Amino acid sequence: MNEPHQIKDFSLYPEGEKKMQWAWMRMPVLRRLLEEHCKSKALRGVRVGICLHLEAKTALLASTLEELGAEVSITSSNPLTTQDDVAAALTKRVSHVYSWYNETVEEYNENLQRIVDQRPNIIVDDGGDLGALLHQKNMTETVIGGTEETTTGVLRYRAMQKDNTLKFPVIAVNNAKSKRIFDNKYGSGQSVVDAILRTTNMLVAGKNVVIIGYGWVGRGIAQRFRGLGSKVIISEVDPFSAFEAHLDGLDVMRVKDAAKVGDIFITATGNYRVLTREHFLVMKDGAILANAGHFDVEVDVNTLKDMAKACRNVRKNVDEYVLPNDKKLYLLAEGRLVNIAAGDGHPIEIMDLSFATQLLSILYLNEKRSLEPKVYDVPEEVDKEVIFGKLKSEAIQVDELSDEQKEYLTKWKI
Repeated sequence: MNEPHQIKDFSLYPEGEKKMQWAWMRMPVLRRLLEEHCKSKALRGVRVGICLHLEAKTALLASTLEELGAEVSITSSNPLTTQDDVAAALTKRVSHVYSWYNETVEEYNENLQRIVDQRPNIIVDDGGDLGALLHQKNMTETVIGGTEETTTGVLRYRAMQKDNTLKFPVIAVNNAKSKRIFDNKYGSGQSVVDAILRTTNMLVAGKNVVIIGYGWVGRGIAQRFRGLGSKVIISEVDPFSAFEAHLDGLDVMRVKDAAKVGDIFITATGNYRVLTREHFLVMKDGAILANAGHFDVEVDVNTLKDMAKACRNVRKNVDEYVLPNDKKLYLLAEGRLVNIAAGDGHPIEIMDLSFATQLLSILYLNEKRSLEPKVYDVPEEVDKEVIFGKLKSEAIQVDELSDEQKEYLTKWKI
């Protein structure tokens, strides 16, 4: 294997610490949890392996875990999402950093293996790659539990549970209310739009934006593009989501029909080969292709490469493909998760919620060491602690039910 880190001169990356300090000022819930648990060193002696997009907010979760006593090893969950300046700064805060920007597939897998080699007790996963590798290598005996950040990863872990191959408990952090609603809708909504805007520098008002998938992520993206004046078109396989999009005032079309009229295409399904040859051939000259799903399989990049008679990079994170009919299509961030591969990921305040949920879930796993190997929802008390912490930081107060009202809700006779 190569050396664990390819950053040879850390002095060339002075900005990482500044990014972390900027984010830390805007993460009050995570700060409070650190203050609350720091004295007890609640994770003393626990080895935590992390596979998340390695940027400033993630680095702060990792350094918080280390301050609570854990021995942290971290790599990125995507070859294009490590920010080298942050990774360099993080080497001064945590035990092991195995990641750099623009890894090859081989390097990405090697770095995952390096986390496995640390024999983690708890893993923090994003997409399920780390957990899958632990199972494939039969190296799960030290793992007392894991957390999963994304919809894609939760689906993978549930598939493992269904196959009776899951060897340790996994908390589906993605499914927490404090994560799913705000992270997937508001976080993805803003960060996907931000990445596309900064990558293309194009006006989106008046353009036809096709969003494939109308789950929490798709809803958030649609809402933001609509607010910028785009004409939003939704493609769906779920009839309920399709009708919801219709009632939300959006056009709903099949992908093959939307392909003919779209100016910008965004996949947000978590599925495989959503945009492929039949769609590429009928798209407008100059159409933009982007993916908001975890893995780079939603836009059929291999088919696009095979079809193209020429390909070149025209801007950072923008590749031009010239089709046999001389139309040009523009793929963003190699078809990888656009909001983090071509941007800074979710807004800081959103990740404060998500990573506070991660931290409390990790503490829960460390305390409850005899859980069965299956996928668990985030405990309700964790979800509530996070959201009430956020409300407090925003000086927002909510009402409480009276005892009389609580009793009323339990009766069937009025």
